[in-house]
Amino acid sequence: MTDDAYLFLAVTTAGWQGTPLALVGELECLDTPAVRAWFTAQGVSPASPAVRVVPPEQTGMIPEQAERLPVPLSEDELERVRRTAATDGVASVEEDLLAFRDSKDNRDALLRRALAAGVPAHRIVELSGVDPTTLSSASGSSASGS
Repeated sequence: MTDDAYLFLAVTTAGWQGTPLALVGELECLDTPAVRAWFTAQGVSPASPAVRVVPPEQTGMIPEQAERLPVPLSEDELERVRRTAATDGVASVEEDLLAFRDSKDNRDALLRRALAAGVPAHRIVELSGVDPTTLSSASGSSASGS
């Protein structure tokens, strides 16, 4: 896994090909000379439907033959990329996890729901602020936390 997000050109429209950059919106890195030069070299603009972006944890899913460029993102930008890429079910649970920081109601139920939705454990810890051991105990319990 890398610490950088990546811009890349979608090879095809079939299957998963990252998140279209146009859906994410403006990123500070788009104004840097290196990124502008990459767009020029590829013959595309940031608005092109072929330009995609992935967070660091998804860079392994970029097709081998795709033209790519690592880009640094701020925490806010990275969060926007992740939320735009998330499925509706995952996005909904992630919203709840963010709200959870302000409330401890139904903790175990929410943590189990996040795991069941396919939210990675590290992401649950990041969003909710729970200790990883708390997450482990919540995933093993079946009736507590209501």
